[in-house]
Amino acid sequence: MARSGVRPVVTLRSSFGRGVACVTRKNRQNDRVQEVLRKHGPVAGEVVPIQEER
Repeated sequence: MARSGVRPVVTLRSSFGRGVACVTRKNRQNDRVQEVLRKHGPVAGEVVPIQEER
């Protein structure tokens, strides 16, 4: 099965500024805006927003 450009791999960087990143796939046809999630940051020790890196 071929990979298409519809669901590219995006990198999510922590806004805490310590270089923590997550990698996920995103459907660009449904979600055109930048993705922002709230996840637990291991360096921060609390829930921090992680934003999509472009």
